[in-house]
Amino acid sequence: MTQNRIAMTFEADRLERIDGSLTALEADLDLLIALTVDERSDLVKMGTKSRAFCATALAVAQQHAGLMPRDFDFDAFRQDHFALEALRPRAARLAHLMQRVSDTELALGSDLMAASLEVYGVIRVAGKDKGVDDARRELAARFVRRSTASAPGGSGAGNG
Repeated sequence: MTQNRIAMTFEADRLERIDGSLTALEADLDLLIALTVDERSDLVKMGTKSRAFCATALAVAQQHAGLMPRDFDFDAFRQDHFALEALRPRAARLAHLMQRVSDTELALGSDLMAASLEVYGVIRVAGKDKGVDDARRELAARFVRRSTASAPGGSGAGNG
């Protein structure tokens, strides 16, 4: 193989531990929600600069509770603040881990594609009259471009 960016194997016991950890994590994070695209776009966003604003607003609301409307849910405000502060460092750790998973997945896929292209190249050139015509045709199917008329949706097809 001309490219081997990463070499790794997963033993069965390691996969079992990973799956168990993910199951436990999913169970412990059962409070998390999923928003629709519309819900995400409709929400007021809290950016980096807004963190100090929100912390100050919480302190002001505590100090001047008598000024707040009767229906203002101070407990929910405080609970959301502390929950976000607890979630943020864990979200950062998960994001870092997910980036490494994505990078590893990308590298493994690249290694596989490079090796597969090498196999295909050898079969195309050295495989003539060696009884591998069916295999060559099967591999070549990956590179067949469909015409615009025959592609689903009529928009042509990539070779992804």
